[in-house]
Amino acid sequence: MSERRRLGRRAKALRGLHIAIAGVELGSLAHVWVCALSGRPDRMLPFSIAALSLEGVGLLIGRGDCPLTPLQRRVADPVPLFELVLPPRAAKVAVPVLAAVSVGGIVTVALRSRPRR
Repeated sequence: MSERRRLGRRAKALRGLHIAIAGVELGSLAHVWVCALSGRPDRMLPFSIAALSLEGVGLLIGRGDCPLTPLQRRVADPVPLFELVLPPRAAKVAVPVLAAVSVGGIVTVALRSRPRR
């Protein structure tokens, strides 16, 4: 029996929510970098930065781990989200790498959108 079938209803629901949140986060990250590299901020940029900032706060609260991890354990989902698509070693470095890329994009947007003299 595959792992997915062994998950209970609540674990499947949480995993689906977690995947949706990750999709929004990755989309926000891509959007920030598009705005940063093009030098053209748009109306959605503040929402993308807010989404990444909220994720950052969640990671601070979780001390570097996703704040959904304890809930994931409670519903008996043993596999961290990144380990669904990455080997365990790469999954462990994914959070700090994505955090650095997020900060880099936000700083780049801020520097490029400053008024020129």
